[in-house]
Amino acid sequence: MDATSGPDGRGGPHVFVGSLEAPVLDPGDHHHLAKSLRLRDGDPLTLSDGRGHWCAARFDVRPEVCLEVFMVPALPPVGVGFALVKGSKPELVVQKLTELGVDAIAVFAADRSVVRWDDARQAKNQRRLEIVAREAAMQSRRVRLPELLIGVSFVDLAGRPSVALADPGSEEPAGGPAPSDPVRWILIGPEGGWTDDERQRCPRRVSLGPTILRAETAAIAAGVRLTSNR
Repeated sequence: MDATSGPDGRGGPHVFVGSLEAPVLDPGDHHHLAKSLRLRDGDPLTLSDGRGHWCAARFDVRPEVCLEVFMVPALPPVGVGFALVKGSKPELVVQKLTELGVDAIAVFAADRSVVRWDDARQAKNQRRLEIVAREAAMQSRRVRLPELLIGVSFVDLAGRPSVALADPGSEEPAGGPAPSDPVRWILIGPEGGWTDDERQRCPRRVSLGPTILRAETAAIAAGVRLTSNR
């Protein structure tokens, strides 16, 4: 296993625990490993605290014992924010952005968003998306869980450094930020597009290709662009 990049598949399944000093598997994870993956006592697995540390361990009905703890160096953080979309599409976007290695994922209501979440629905979706991100992080063997910003305002996102709006057919405007200030955040608008006010709040632009993408496709494409350039 490569301690500098994180655990690979040769170390067995990858699972998150609260602490690597006294790691105890979540009952649901333990059941999945024992019943679905059919791990037996002594089989290898890797554990992570979700904050960049991981270790090799052995499966047992008792608490796992770490063999050696590794710290994976953090890359420059990148984030994708996307306007609310219908149905289960937010789950798909969060899953894929987590697999790609995006550090922060924001879900916001744009001026022209059709979908709106009230407080109860937002809390419910927050819990569901946290589960989706955790499962995707285990599958993709990440050692850092992404930060989920559910219900954050567009104004807050637009005020972050190195942020840009995804805008079909456009790119960094003339006289814009220097190449030494690469884009670290990309915001994806709703089907109705950005309003003039939103464009004024975030004048920086990036293109995600020559075609018009669905919102969920654009968010995933933004994740690929950001993580592949680090």
